[in-house]
Amino acid sequence: MLEALGETGYMLLVSLLSAVLIGLPLGMVVFLTQRGGIAENRAVWSVANMYINIVRSFPFLLLVVFLIPFTRFVIGTSFGTQAATLPLCFVAVAIYARLVEQILREIPPGISRVAVAMGATVPRAVFRVLLPEARSGLVYALTSAAISLLSYSTVLGVVGGGGIGDFAMRYGYQEYNDVLMYITIVIIIACVLAIQAVGHRTSVRLDHR
Repeated sequence: MLEALGETGYMLLVSLLSAVLIGLPLGMVVFLTQRGGIAENRAVWSVANMYINIVRSFPFLLLVVFLIPFTRFVIGTSFGTQAATLPLCFVAVAIYARLVEQILREIPPGISRVAVAMGATVPRAVFRVLLPEARSGLVYALTSAAISLLSYSTVLGVVGGGGIGDFAMRYGYQEYNDVLMYITIVIIIACVLAIQAVGHRTSVRLDHR
């Protein structure tokens, strides 16, 4: 079980890093380049928005299977925890990017426009105005994304990804060990509650409104 927890932790860590490093900028690009945005660009918005919509509309299990050739090309194999993490990263980026866009939309639009009108460049408006205003919401959104990714990771056993969900199915359900399966479910619920608690406290501390 400890090995399975370690595999789940690895998948969550890598996918959340992808969400922050790629999903956050992507969500900001969608927000900034939308119609009426401070860096309006229809072509860039269309490409970024299309990626998010396509990945989020894909049933996750089908996405995993669809990406097998790409996973084999990048990782060298389509089997194992590392290979299973790649499609999870695609989903993490799309989920968090959309959440980032929604959080930024809640900021009064006049704030960023005033900053630009006063001579601030777009990057300065982003780092000095938008991100400080949205940081609490962004942390809470990342918490929601982490919980969703934990749920997605439980089905990655189909490609040998391992993890706590695969452990519950293999050693609990398939071997008719109901006690072990229920214990594993309780552990998953505990992980979700822990993630939610940490994310909520961090978000509250960052909210200075």
